[in-house]
Amino acid sequence: MGHRKKHAPKRGSLAFSPRKRAKSLVPTIKTWPRIASDRPVLLGFAGYKAGMTGLLYIENDEHSIHYRKEVYASATVVEIPDLFAVGLVGYHPSADGNSLVALRTALAKDLPDELNRRIINVSNAGAEKNLKMLEESLERLRAIRVLFATQPRLAGISKKTPDVFEVEVGGEVPVERRFEYAVSILGKKISITDVFQPGDVLDISAVTKGKGFQGPVKRWGIKILPRKSRKTKRKPGALGPWKPSATMYTIPSAGQMGFHRRTVYGVKVLDIKKPEQEAPVVSLHRYGVLKDTYVILKGSIPGPVKRLVRMRHTVRPPMRALDPPQIVYVQGGI
Repeated sequence: MGHRKKHAPKRGSLAFSPRKRAKSLVPTIKTWPRIASDRPVLLGFAGYKAGMTGLLYIENDEHSIHYRKEVYASATVVEIPDLFAVGLVGYHPSADGNSLVALRTALAKDLPDELNRRIINVSNAGAEKNLKMLEESLERLRAIRVLFATQPRLAGISKKTPDVFEVEVGGEVPVERRFEYAVSILGKKISITDVFQPGDVLDISAVTKGKGFQGPVKRWGIKILPRKSRKTKRKPGALGPWKPSATMYTIPSAGQMGFHRRTVYGVKVLDIKKPEQEAPVVSLHRYGVLKDTYVILKGSIPGPVKRLVRMRHTVRPPMRALDPPQIVYVQGGI
């Protein structure tokens, strides 16, 4: 840092303040993209992070210096069992028009038994009545979202309790067609191949690894003071001016590090596979055996293994679309 004059008191960004623990292990998606589709489509999906590996692929980007060459890249494996559509929610604009408010939730007639592990005494009584009321209020609705439950018992992890979340139905179609599509999949299982294909670009949301209570050096990347500093070296050089006589929130301080909700933009889907019966067993460190459909994503994503990962169509689409690259080799026989 001696080669530049600009001061750099810390390495963290105040845009992520306050750095506190996430409210839930199921990350909330606050923005849904607009998809240029002439039919209703689901805008997101979810799975469980299985681990990382490496692979060789043929670069198919003509603007890359590695065009038509073998390139090594790190990749993340996410196991994605089918999702079960347990209900749908209709949203209408609020009184001030700045947000969406849930009007009514209609559950499916047949609900999975494991759902009682997540929602105690869940009941679908009045499902047809709620569905009819939503249909009568379509002119008020702005968004239709499907309530999904995961099926972790089908994955390679020792978990039975499903995770429940909402996925919006998109497409450049009227709300009536989106509602009809949501009703058609109610009580059915949806596969990852019904939503995403190899070559798609996604945004990944998850809760990061928890680090606990950490000091300002590790949490903010501040400089360690010289050896003869008074009392301690792993502290900020100054806590601010005399006036105002209070420690400002911009001062790097100790506190919670990790276990934050984070989103990674522009993650490319390299391949979507399903374990073959005759093939050798595919196992990942600290995860287990891959039993169901899994997706290979380019690069890294937030969170430890076995954690829920939510994905959506990217809100920042690339300027030029590329076909999925040809994968030559994947480490671990995946």
